[in-house]
Amino acid sequence: MDISVQELKEKLDSKEEFIFIDVREPHEYETFNLGAKLMPLGDIMQIIEEYDDRKEEEIVLHCRSGARSGQAQMFMQQYGFTNVRNLTGGVLAWADAFGS
Repeated sequence: MDISVQELKEKLDSKEEFIFIDVREPHEYETFNLGAKLMPLGDIMQIIEEYDDRKEEEIVLHCRSGARSGQAQMFMQQYGFTNVRNLTGGVLAWADAFGS
């Protein structure tokens, strides 16, 4: 399931509880980030191991455009995560909607 930038902004603004992961590379994160925990896509097994006991909780993934986070989402679902959401359009869509 995906999440729009508007839905994500509402969650962040209301300080809703969820796991928020940025799967971009460190240099991308340093340039602009939304406050998510940085865990590059190449470290997906670390993500799976770190959150293995939280498979039912809502997890929102994002990257630059939604492609890498979509890959991470599919991979996590294969490992039994049931509530993984991908930010549609990634930080590019966020910047378009809200600026950087």
